[in-house]
Amino acid sequence: MRLPRSDPTPMRDARREGSPYPKADLTLRALARLADLTLAFAIANVAGEIGPPLSALYLLLADGLMQGQSIGKRIFGVRVMVLPPDGGARGAPAGYRESVLRNAPFALIGLFYGLTLVGWFLLFVVGVPIVAFEAYMAFSDRLGIRIGDIFADTQVVDGKVLSKMEGAAQSELHPVGPPPGGPAAGTVQGLRSAA
Repeated sequence: MRLPRSDPTPMRDARREGSPYPKADLTLRALARLADLTLAFAIANVAGEIGPPLSALYLLLADGLMQGQSIGKRIFGVRVMVLPPDGGARGAPAGYRESVLRNAPFALIGLFYGLTLVGWFLLFVVGVPIVAFEAYMAFSDRLGIRIGDIFADTQVVDGKVLSKMEGAAQSELHPVGPPPGGPAAGTVQGLRSAA
């Protein structure tokens, strides 16, 4: 006898300790990656012989350019965050180190593009399966974690969710209200009336 399941698709959890962030919208992530790959392939085609290495360099460093955002991620409003240690409340935006660790498979694809016939063969035999597996990982994980995120200990987060979390943290640190009165407040008031 089988027990009924409430969720028809099993979700993996690539992290033992979890994350303070919810899963980012996969459509935004896919569009951001498509924009970055389009830019990388444009660089590869326009810059001549040094184009493929430049495109691979862009793909490696892209997520560290603007506080955890590549150009595509900036356009579509998602950001790569380094997860806080020990399940803390907030992480930091990804830097160049995390960008290199999480994007190495995509940079390899950029290098394959620059090779002749062998490169094109590798692009389809190795590159397409890498992209497909990374997409599967992001889709099937409950937090959207892919292999590159595991290596770099990062997670892609929706910028709106992140700004709400930062806003809530700021309001906890700085409560809104009048400053407390005290002996110094009365002294300042007395000095103003005497002048």
